[in-house]
Amino acid sequence: MKHVVSVSIGSSERNHSATVNLLGEEILVERIGTDGDMNRATELIKELDGKVDAFGMGGIDLYMAGVGKRYVFRDARRISAAAQKTPLVDGTILKSSLEYNAVKHAAEAEKLPIAGKNVFVACVIDRIGMGRAFEELGCKMVYGDLMFSTGMHIPIYSLNTIYRLAPILMPIMTQLPFSWLYPTGKKQKVGGDGQGNEKPRFQKYYNQADVIAGDFHYIYKYLPQRIDGKIVLTNTVTSKDVEDLGRRGASVLVTTTPEINGRSFGVNVIEAMMVALMGKPVESITDDDFVQMLQRLDVKPRVVRYK
Repeated sequence: MKHVVSVSIGSSERNHSATVNLLGEEILVERIGTDGDMNRATELIKELDGKVDAFGMGGIDLYMAGVGKRYVFRDARRISAAAQKTPLVDGTILKSSLEYNAVKHAAEAEKLPIAGKNVFVACVIDRIGMGRAFEELGCKMVYGDLMFSTGMHIPIYSLNTIYRLAPILMPIMTQLPFSWLYPTGKKQKVGGDGQGNEKPRFQKYYNQADVIAGDFHYIYKYLPQRIDGKIVLTNTVTSKDVEDLGRRGASVLVTTTPEINGRSFGVNVIEAMMVALMGKPVESITDDDFVQMLQRLDVKPRVVRYK
């Protein structure tokens, strides 16, 4: 049996384990959250290094790769350096293809009303494939990258603007503490649930959207109490998250990764499982290898229809 562990700086309340069978091989998959403690994440990787088949690094991106140049996050580099024997991946290589396919599958195979609609993507710079698919479908886009990462009330309306801003902002932002840019640990539990959440912001963009998309923790941070009739297209959700979106009135939930034992794991987990199955050094695995593995596994998004 293969053993894959996702070490995440996210909340430990989202921990999960499952045994799955892929291509005739059983894989034990575990997700271990450290509640924002990067030192604990580093120590966990050191403890398990050489004892498991692959690591996924969750709650933090190692680098941004979809904007023409690779920008490495300082905090992520320190954590990943703890893996000396076991291959470690963060999902970045796979994410672009997987999320592009998820949007197209939802619109074309599932016949969801997405083409030409108003779409709010909380942050697109680490999911360029998702943005590209929406724009190819003629959607009217609002990207919240500057809103969610810096708090500035500045919407972005096209990927072209993202490409122009990346060389200016990313060299600076990747050197900042990651917790300044993204909810980690207990901050992931903050959201529009009426229980001490942060003051609602950016409600105009949530409300005018037909589709709310992107990272779930960003989406949930300021999610309105009512999202009646909206499609939510996101990544990692628990069963409680699925129920909560239904209570708020969502019409459909699409997760970019499939359901595994009651939840959708992050892309870093899917990528780590693929690496474990391939059984060769990460540096020798090409993008084409991942695309071919996706096709062999026939990975499709999860679709939950509430109405």
